Amino acid sequence: MPALRTTRTRRSSRARAALAFAALLGILSAGVAAGGTATAKEAAASPTDGWTQTSFTYSMHKPWNLDLSERYSYNSSTKTHTMWVNSTDEPLEEGSDTDPRTEMRWKQEYSSGKHMWDADVYVPSGTNGADIMQILRGKHPSGTPATDIMLRASSANGGTLTRYTDAVIKTGIYNKWWNLKVAHDADAGKIQVYADDKLVLTVDDRGPATRYFKNGVYHHGSGRAEARFRNIRHWVK
Repeated sequence: MPALRTTRTRRSSRARAALAFAALLGILSAGVAAGGTATAKEAAASPTDGWTQTSFTYSMHKPWNLDLSERYSYNSSTKTHTMWVNSTDEPLEEGSDTDPRTEMRWKQEYSSGKHMWDADVYVPSGTNGADIMQILRGKHPSGTPATDIMLRASSANGGTLTRYTDAVIKTGIYNKWWNLKVAHDADAGKIQVYADDKLVLTVDDRGPATRYFKNGVYHHGSGRAEARFRNIRHWVK
């Protein structure tokens, strides 16, 4: 009887060891599969997949009667562009009835193809009623709108970015860095907006035109408006 119990004990130990080893293999296999799936999803999620980064140039728009340094600064160590304006400031040109602005006006104009504006943005609390990015229709048929899209910051919900004053792009934008991308397929007439690489809006543009990007603060509200930009990139496809 003692010998039988010993044999049974050895068999039981070997069975338990085999079961534990099989369970370990299952866990490792599941981990590898999950990791592979996450990596594939992560790679597929990038809005810039298939796009080519290209250079861009710009000029600065500001109140006509002020020096640029009074409404714009650049931090070379962080590569941050900061633009601000007061609601009481003068417009871009003397005698104009447009609202005050401090903006980067991109010089890359286009009427066809695919173009994407991409940057990390920071909007301080208190900025209310300022467009921080827009696609301006520099040359457009008479009677058609001057812009294809304008993205406006308001004070709602801890800072909210909207398309004009309707579709919400992102809430809680105040006092933090986050990424904004605006892709325009001028051939198809479609604009897509991404917040932190998530597609949040797809809309039609406003018909044929020659366009360019702008970013900064074009202020329709009261008080001071400010926006900061870094890692600004231009993509084409």
